Amino acid sequence: MIGQLRSTVIDCPDPRALAGFYSELLGLPLLEDNSDDNEWVVLGGPPGHQPRLAFQRAIDLRPPAWPDPERPQQFHLDVTVDDIESAEKAALALGARRLPGEGDGFRVYADPAGHPFCLCWD
Repeated sequence: MIGQLRSTVIDCPDPRALAGFYSELLGLPLLEDNSDDNEWVVLGGPPGHQPRLAFQRAIDLRPPAWPDPERPQQFHLDVTVDDIESAEKAALALGARRLPGEGDGFRVYADPAGHPFCLCWD
């Protein structure tokens, strides 16, 4: 092993707003908020203790347009849930939107900034 994953970083126009969405969706606490300029927000715990998800300001972000290959998803998160129906309702209430695509055990959504993610169940 060369190193350990510190954070997954998501570019977005408003880091604080998108961090709020994922904090509610994943139950990750706010760890770091550069409140003065809203350039960088981190959710999670110290490195190595739990997942860290960071949000970085990208003013001219060209968001993905799932499933358009001209604007690919770039990355996505898989979020495990116990009850897909209640999880979907809660995610939509937070500002997610349903996207085309689902399979055996997953449905595809977009976060408020347009990044795809999946709710997955067994």
